[in-house]
Amino acid sequence: MATTIDSLLSRYRMSTMLVKIVVVNAVVFVGLRLAAIAGFFAGAPDVSAVLAWVEMPSALPALMHRPWTVLTYMFAQYDVLHLVFNMLWLYWFGMIFLNLSTGRRLLALYVYGGIAGAALYLLAYNVMPVFNGMNGVLIGSSGAVIAVVAATAIMAPDYKMYLLLFGGVSLKWLALITIGLDLIGVTGANAGGHIAHLGGALAGAVYALALRRGIDITKPFCQVADRVANAFAPRRRRPSFRPYSGSPHSRPSAPRAGNADDQATLDTILDKIKKSGYSSLTPDERKRLFDVSSRIK
Repeated sequence: MATTIDSLLSRYRMSTMLVKIVVVNAVVFVGLRLAAIAGFFAGAPDVSAVLAWVEMPSALPALMHRPWTVLTYMFAQYDVLHLVFNMLWLYWFGMIFLNLSTGRRLLALYVYGGIAGAALYLLAYNVMPVFNGMNGVLIGSSGAVIAVVAATAIMAPDYKMYLLLFGGVSLKWLALITIGLDLIGVTGANAGGHIAHLGGALAGAVYALALRRGIDITKPFCQVADRVANAFAPRRRRPSFRPYSGSPHSRPSAPRAGNADDQATLDTILDKIKKSGYSSLTPDERKRLFDVSSRIK
């Protein structure tokens, strides 16, 4: 059993950031469901007490008591179809996003989209007259996922996703249809959820448009994430210093320039995408983009 767990953890650590996000969402879903089952057999069938630990309340006093829910809500789903739809959408667009950018930026954008969705949700419930006297809760990764959808559609608007019955559909149309449905849904029963989706779409658009101007709004998040990761990473022993003896057999090797070359290649191709779109890339450039991005994630 321990060997199996170690193997799964090893695969998780070696997986892409996209797979890690999907796995976290799936694990949280299973955890919530198991907690609900345990509560049912313990004589407490109401799952609201369990969900209260992860879903974000619209009432500010309640949020002050559970501030962590601003982050946890975007990794939690309780409905099976909600989980499946969000993860499929994230995986399809996330794969394209990783061909254009890096895993760290994907995680940052996911979190930015979730926070933007939460902010717009809270603003709506606490400012708009239509929500006066109403309290709601927000749960689900839809806002974070739509941030990735919107950003990817702006970065590669003419990239085609092939759908059953519809054939090839450009990302820009898929994103516009998704956002349009959310605008229509604002007048429905799940108005708060659709407002959060629009907040995520706004975050994705801001990221992609800023990137066209050479501004990476995910840079602060990535820097903080690197510091946290380095703080918890095991310290490696420094290699002992051996003076250069002058022998050609002991000559120190030159530093590898692969990472710098890869980054330069990626920047050049991304500049072309910003100016002319993904469809302007030659087959060789698309292959190089995929190869380089997979090496530096």
